Amino acid sequence: GSAGGSCPSRCVCASNLLSCSQANLSAVPAPLPRFTAVLDLSHNNVTRLRADWAAARLPHLHSLLLSHNGLAFVSTEAFTHVPRLRHLDLSSNRLRTLDENLFSDLGELEVLLLYNNEITTVDRTAFENLGRLRKLYLGQNRIARFPLELLREGTRLPQLALLDLSANRLRAVPAGELQALPAWLRDRLYLHNNPLACDCLLFQLLDRGRRRHLSAVEDFQDELRCSLPGATALIKILDLAGKQPLNCSKAREAVLEAHLGDTVTLGCDSRWQAVRGRHWVTPGGERVLGDGGNGSVVLLANGSLQLRALRPEDAGTYSCWVAGPLLNETLYVELLVHNFTLHGPHDTLNTAYTTLVGCILSVVLVLIYLYLTPCRCCCCRGTEKPPAPRDDSINSSVLSTTPNHAGGTGEPCGSHMASSAGTGQNGRFKGGGTPPLPARQGPKAQRKVSDPDSVSSVFSDTPIVV
Repeated sequence: GSAGGSCPSRCVCASNLLSCSQANLSAVPAPLPRFTAVLDLSHNNVTRLRADWAAARLPHLHSLLLSHNGLAFVSTEAFTHVPRLRHLDLSSNRLRTLDENLFSDLGELEVLLLYNNEITTVDRTAFENLGRLRKLYLGQNRIARFPLELLREGTRLPQLALLDLSANRLRAVPAGELQALPAWLRDRLYLHNNPLACDCLLFQLLDRGRRRHLSAVEDFQDELRCSLPGATALIKILDLAGKQPLNCSKAREAVLEAHLGDTVTLGCDSRWQAVRGRHWVTPGGERVLGDGGNGSVVLLANGSLQLRALRPEDAGTYSCWVAGPLLNETLYVELLVHNFTLHGPHDTLNTAYTTLVGCILSVVLVLIYLYLTPCRCCCCRGTEKPPAPRDDSINSSVLSTTPNHAGGTGEPCGSHMASSAGTGQNGRFKGGGTPPLPARQGPKAQRKVSDPDSVSSVFSDTPIVV
């Protein structure tokens, strides 16, 4: 036939399939027929895949097999002429890095095999534009960190259903972010045979997978191991429950908490990607097929159940029945509805503010008691009466000098020491104050000494008994 349709030497052609396996080739044979749909170059010595390995465009090529070649270099322009490629096998080679935009020309690629290489570095843009990629095999490499944010974002690899990262050098994975992934993706996320550090979040992630019968966990329970600080031997991650030093506790499968009046969405996290049908059953046993309760219960297009304007009777366990391609699955979601006056963010005062207000009020009351309480100065035992003013009238001076009588139930507040006193004529004290007299024996008490300068001073030595 013509040059564009002849079968290369040392290759076997069968219709649109070219098998050049184990042909001791050091380069891709040229020219290649344009009708080639499957090209098998495995088990050869093709160590470099340059941009010109396919001199002409191969519009029908959908499978390229290059495993077991000792391949150490792949050009970023190596796949320019094969845009329809859907299956690429680069396994069992010597690749060390996945460079930027390495596979960006393969917009229709569905399966990429890179296991059993020497890959240590993976650029997050290496899988750019792979919108149809479904399976990515990266096991048996030396990867210490993989950009798992490619899965979290959901836009880089929207159809990825299998990711094999087993037998690498991963020491940590974002367990919380992985738990948020759909169950159908977690069902094919392989992490076994990695020297992971023991962590309770990692244990809970895998424990949920075991209870959900996810194949990536259930089929590799013995190979899922981790290392404790200071320990040399690895232990099974699923054996961490209740054991020291971590003492991990098991987490419930799906529990949502909300408050009265809120709107919540219950997800049906099935491990089946191709679902033939599903429906929800409320805690009261009612089957939800569409809108119900005047729009308070809505079945969304993605299979989730939305509850609006929550009421106390909405609390309970909801079940989602899923008809999968192989088996049926029933999921349970427990919903807790809290009263916002007792729980949740709607409280007007929390405990800290209440304590602070109580302390301030206590201080104010103490200050009022100390400084604003009126003084009680009449008839208190042990208190003293202030001295009479200097301009007392004659009658007040005479009548005020009544002797005090002891022996009663209490002593009147009649004797008060002056704060400042000075001696006057005949040794008497002046009107700055009245010094206390020594106590007298007998039924009569001390008498009050009047001011010597006042008019009534002549009567100061004569007690007046009332």
